[in-house]
Amino acid sequence: MTDDPDELDSKDRKPRGSMRFQDAESATPREPTLAEQRARKKAAEQEREREAARQQEAEAAEHKAEVRRKVLIGGGVTVGLVGLVAGWYAVAAPEEVTAVCTDANGTVVENDEYCDRDYVTSHGGYYSGGFLFLPMPGGGYQQYRYNYGGTGAVGSTVRGGSYTRPANASISTPSGKTIQRGGFGISGSSGFGKSGGS
Repeated sequence: MTDDPDELDSKDRKPRGSMRFQDAESATPREPTLAEQRARKKAAEQEREREAARQQEAEAAEHKAEVRRKVLIGGGVTVGLVGLVAGWYAVAAPEEVTAVCTDANGTVVENDEYCDRDYVTSHGGYYSGGFLFLPMPGGGYQQYRYNYGGTGAVGSTVRGGSYTRPANASISTPSGKTIQRGGFGISGSSGFGKSGGS
């Protein structure tokens, strides 16, 4: 036998550049190498980490959107409540009215006590029909009542105002005496409840 390739029997020869093919249906897959197993594990772990990061981002975005909604709703409620309270105070704030004591002719008198029922009755006078009647020296009675909101100097005729007591108003005299404290649900007086004026 010779080693000369030309002398080899033709059946023993293998054609140069030939390939063998496996039958996919009958071939047994080979076990992955250790490096392939590590690469697959690492790829699976990275995919899990990416999925967890995506989940965290989605939760953070949802939380941020929820906080924004709550802030907007809370801000709207706060603004609404502030407006409501401010409106209530604007409506509920009592009007400040000055009451001047006038005689039967509408002349402003200096002494506010002439329109105070306690003072008048303690000096022999009486109250009737919105007027206070104070006895005069030498006989007879002088009439007095409050004018609300009018102006005028002592001894002059009152200008403007009304002889009807305003509701829900804080009423005081030029001398600073409080006749009525105003406000919703508040009624009261310092001398006024017993004084003239209707």
